[in-house]
Amino acid sequence: MRILTFDIEDWYHFLEHKSTRNENQWKNFEPRVRQNTANILEFLEKHQQKATFFVIGWIAKKNPGLVQEIADAGHEIGLHSYGHELIWQQTPDEFRQDLLRNTGVLEDQLGYKVDKYRAPGFSVMRKNLWAFDVMAEAGITTDASIFPASRAHGGMPSFPYNFPCIVQHNGITIKEFPVNYTKIAGLRTVLTGGGYFRFWPYKIIKKYTDSSPYTMSYFHPRDFDTSQPLLRDLGPYRRFRAYYGLTSSQQKLERWINEYSFITMQAADQLINWKSAPIVKL
Repeated sequence: MRILTFDIEDWYHFLEHKSTRNENQWKNFEPRVRQNTANILEFLEKHQQKATFFVIGWIAKKNPGLVQEIADAGHEIGLHSYGHELIWQQTPDEFRQDLLRNTGVLEDQLGYKVDKYRAPGFSVMRKNLWAFDVMAEAGITTDASIFPASRAHGGMPSFPYNFPCIVQHNGITIKEFPVNYTKIAGLRTVLTGGGYFRFWPYKIIKKYTDSSPYTMSYFHPRDFDTSQPLLRDLGPYRRFRAYYGLTSSQQKLERWINEYSFITMQAADQLINWKSAPIVKL
């Protein structure tokens, strides 16, 4: 089971960075998300490939018709917050309001219920498990926010499963599609999304794909934008992570989806026997 997903945000949506913290600052940057998303849609059509798109509500509001264009091309729509803030930096009520704004914008534009969610920065952690309660209140049935390894903005290294499972918390139940990992030098390591995919050589990604029964990919429009501006106030390490591998990423993705079959989260959901799926009580 290999799942293809995209998080629709713009090139300047860096988390925990002083010049890109909120929407009041975003107006200072050149918008590129519409054209970059159009490029992704064209690429997917060329390869007859469907995917799940997690969309920021602010992006959908500022780009009328974009979400409908994605849906009209046959892709699944999910939620990726309204204001692209880390959940653990919010109170439960702030997260609730952000999620409801995200839901409201996308559902108003699409005309149907959207019930899948991915947190910015995979920021559902042990310290903010109340996020699952808020998701359930908002009608979220399926989540893709668990990063079962160490990560700068989130991560849950103690999460026990490397494949779809059911999360239970305070009496609520949500289907979970975690990011998959492999172990390199004894450490949980991610290969199949964003900067990780750009960094690792294709032969290593291929080796893991061959050996894993479950692959969760995630990409952003900026991962394939070789002409995007340089955010000059990034430190050296973060600049490396943000811009390394841009020139080869689309060619690498093209090779990957040509060698393996991928499906949407919705299609994966229908293939899983959830009655026998493992349960994680958090």
